[in-house]
Order: sequence, then C-alpha cells, then structure tokens
Amino acid sequence: MCRRQSCFMKYQIIADEQVDEVLQMTDAITRIESALNEHAEGTLAAPARFVLDSGEGNLVFTAGASTGQEASTGFRVYETFPKKSPGNTQLVVVFDGKSGVLKGIVTGFRIGVIRTGAIGGIALKYLAKSDAKTLGLIGSGTQARSQLEAASVVRKLKTIKVYSPTREHRESFASEMSEKLNLEIDAVSSSDEAIGGSEIVICATRSKKPVFNAELLERGMHVTTLGPNLEGTNEIEMKVAERSHVIVTDSFAQLDSYEKYTNPYFLAKTIHRERMRELGKIASGEVVGRTSDDEITLFCSVGLAGTEVYIANEVFKRLTK
Repeated sequence: MCRRQSCFMKYQIIADEQVDEVLQMTDAITRIESALNEHAEGTLAAPARFVLDSGEGNLVFTAGASTGQEASTGFRVYETFPKKSPGNTQLVVVFDGKSGVLKGIVTGFRIGVIRTGAIGGIALKYLAKSDAKTLGLIGSGTQARSQLEAASVVRKLKTIKVYSPTREHRESFASEMSEKLNLEIDAVSSSDEAIGGSEIVICATRSKKPVFNAELLERGMHVTTLGPNLEGTNEIEMKVAERSHVIVTDSFAQLDSYEKYTNPYFLAKTIHRERMRELGKIASGEVVGRTSDDEITLFCSVGLAGTEVYIANEVFKRLTK
C-alpha cells in the first residue's frame, strides 16, 4: 500500500499549454491514423458517447480503449450547460490499459480540438484528390483553425479562401492563420466565393441551416462537414450527399446512436446511410475510398471515441521522456 502523496505523484495533471508544447499537428495525424487502423482491426474499443442530463445541463462522456500497441484506456468528459463561465472546461483521463494505473489527466480543450482536426486531415489524405491545392473554408472558429492546420499537413495548399458571416471574424482568421501556416489566405464575402473553384471544401460552423448551395459542387471536389448535422438542423444540404459518389464517416457507432438521445443524424434514415464507409477501413486498406479524380467525396465527422485518449496518452509519453 502506498501513501497518498506518493500515489498522487505517479500521475500528472496537465493543461492545454503543455499539450501544445509537446504535440504538433503532424504528430497528431500520425497517432490518429494508428488509432483508425486499430479501429479497423478491432483493437480500439470506441462505443458511442454517453450523455448525462443533470437537469441544468448535460455531461457528455466519450470512452475508449486501445488493446493493441498502445494499451491505454480512459474517457473524455465535457459539459453542454447553456450558461458558460470561466470555469467551464473538459477533462481527458488516461489509464494504463494493462494495469489500470492512472497515467494522467488533461484539463482544457486542446485534446478534443487537435484530435478532430487530425481526423479531418486523415479524411483529406484518403478522400481529396492527391494534387488538390485549393481549399474553401466556411467557418472561422476553433475547429476551422484545426481543420485548416491539418489540411496544410496532408496537402500542399496554394489557394485558401475563408468565409464566415462576420467580417471581422473571417479577416482575423485569415490574418492569424496566414502567419501561423505561412500560407496566403483570403477572407471572402460569401460562401459561394469560398467554394467556387475549390477542390476541398470544409464546413466547420454552428449553423443549423445549409451554408452553401450544393449546385456549386464540381467534379473531383471533396467536402468535409463538422457542424450541426442532425435531422432538420444540418449545415449542408441533403443534395450534397445525393451528388457525392463516396460518403465516409469516422464512427458508425456514434452516427447511429444519435436518435437514442436526440434527433437522428440527417443521413441516418436515408439510402445514403447504406452506402457510407468508415474512415478506419479506408485508412487500413480494407475498403476503397476515392477511385478517380472525377468523383465527389463527402466526409461526415461525428467523432470517433477513444481518439482523445489516444492523443492524451501520446502527450503523457512525450512528457515523461
């Protein structure tokens, strides 16, 4: 039996600043691709998220366990209370997958943001044309930043256009990310302008209505959607799916679970659900993704459980070297 102090010292409690000190997006993409391969192989347990309604607001839990090379297990929990305060945060908790010993706790938002960006980057790696150089982005928030950073890792981008309804937001985004990524980014005045001529389209908004006209899709385009996409509150039109030759998601378990606690996913009760493919299967080579430069591809990001634990475990490994 160990004394309380010595037990405490065996694990770490860290915050966002330490995550960013040791983990770059390139590293995150590499680790998440390993997680996706584990998911395809069946060595990553990734059940749908669990929602706890407290009456005032919700706590959302996503749990996962790697039984392959990483041997780690844990969960992420975040709140969806309507009123925000400076004390609102998220936790990612990591245990050793063999001994059950607590390895560490991450407080803050970066783990979730990084892993979602990395998953989006891998989707582009396998679904966007290999020579895609033009990107249209709708949204200028945290997720838009992470998605663009990941996109710049997997593709040599030359033309980037960003649109969001508030002029100051899109111009600030363009200025900040141009400097960070050393890429020229144009803030444009409409979604039509952002999408026109783009080979990659990323929607990262909070809009409950479609943010672009599906008629603007051209041969060879890839579309990623991250925002609201439940039935009746979807940021892209159903016609985007209708025009897509390949539709992919990161988690069937999560996509199919929505109606248990909210509305179903907007593609769940359509013919498009039957032709969807999982990203892990494509990354592992078990399933084919894009087969020609003429195809339109669509990635529906819903969140693969366990990937937050995968990333946090990598952070703790790097901090203990």
